Amino acid sequence: MSKTLVFGASLNPNRYSYLAIKKLKEKNITTVAFGKNLGTVLRVQIKDNLTEFQNINTVTLYLNPSKQVEYYKDIVKLQPKRVIFNPGTENLDFYKILKKNNIEVVVGCTLVMLATNQY
Repeated sequence: MSKTLVFGASLNPNRYSYLAIKKLKEKNITTVAFGKNLGTVLRVQIKDNLTEFQNINTVTLYLNPSKQVEYYKDIVKLQPKRVIFNPGTENLDFYKILKKNNIEVVVGCTLVMLATNQY
């Protein structure tokens, strides 16, 4: 099964990134998480070092576009097949970089995609 990286993961159960981890786990999708605050969400450890991640199929972004800039190279280096830009994370500059690196850009909502079996 493919692996998803929740990028911008939160320990707060009211945040969409937390809900994404929950729904991904419910769908038995291998899930890893990156965030600024270390901790565990439903047995998924949130890490703050991107070098620990390998074989990522999908990156689902929950990070403000202005904060994405410092991670452009790191995300491209992971060579995911696709990056999902959730509502509020849309970023035309990053789309161009990803497309140049043959990484699919998806503008959508991970939670909706999971709920409608379009993930």
